Amino acid sequence: MQLVVGAVIVDDLRRPRRVLAARRATPPALAGRWEFPGGKVEDGELPRAALRREILEELAVGVALGAELVGPVAGCWPISDRLTMRLWFAALEGEPRPDVAHDQVRWLDASQLDDVPWLTADVAVARVLRRHLTG
Repeated sequence: MQLVVGAVIVDDLRRPRRVLAARRATPPALAGRWEFPGGKVEDGELPRAALRREILEELAVGVALGAELVGPVAGCWPISDRLTMRLWFAALEGEPRPDVAHDQVRWLDASQLDDVPWLTADVAVARVLRRHLTG
């Protein structure tokens, strides 16, 4: 099983009101769908280090990592029969600039989480995340 890591980027780690969603530009099968940014953990890489690397690559920004958003299956979020995901809350260290993988980022509050078409794996995350956002 390949591990994928993702960032639930919030406006404040202690009292989050909004979350940053990123719209996929590639690959074509995922284009136009929204996700929590991140990517695959490479061999020998620790998950949190992989997440920092992926966010720097995808959004050209650093992140401060907070608590893990524990998933329903052995602490993980299922993606497919080959992929499983771990997620951490994160705060930006700078202004995000989408790269080739994403063409847009957008801040969403709890009432807006259903306004974007999430990737299938992120639908359950968005549902759970609603309870963590204040305001």
